[in-house]
Amino acid sequence: MIVKTKKYKLENGTYIKLGLVNILKQQWWVFLIALAICLGYFIIPNAWWFIGAAIALVLYFLFWLIQFTGVTQMEQTKMLFEKLSYEINSQQVLIKLNPRQGMPIKWDQVKSATVGKDYILLVINKAQLIHLPFRIFNTENERKFVESILKRKGLVK
Repeated sequence: MIVKTKKYKLENGTYIKLGLVNILKQQWWVFLIALAICLGYFIIPNAWWFIGAAIALVLYFLFWLIQFTGVTQMEQTKMLFEKLSYEINSQQVLIKLNPRQGMPIKWDQVKSATVGKDYILLVINKAQLIHLPFRIFNTENERKFVESILKRKGLVK
């Protein structure tokens, strides 16, 4: 079975938000480093330990915010933010710009997937995400078929 979706344009703000949430989920251990810096207070009591940890966390967050904002502005990634349709089957996800132009992504290229309350997110790497809102699927059965593919491939629990 091949699932053909409606055309969908990924908005810049949605991409930035999803990218930041994905990075924070992947790199949760950064908060442990900040906590370890704060524990320096017990060696030398000084409020600068907390201030330094807070500054480091803010700079870390700003670094990734700038990265994801930059991706939306680059010429090489403009295609990600155009109206695209998708053809999904058990071998690949075909991203189609128009009926004759498309780019296949094999399932082994997808690192992980998340099923949210109203979307499916496929993570190719830290900067490449495929956002599939439920409203682009033609029927509920198509959406469930895609979810079953993700479960079979071990991308979602």
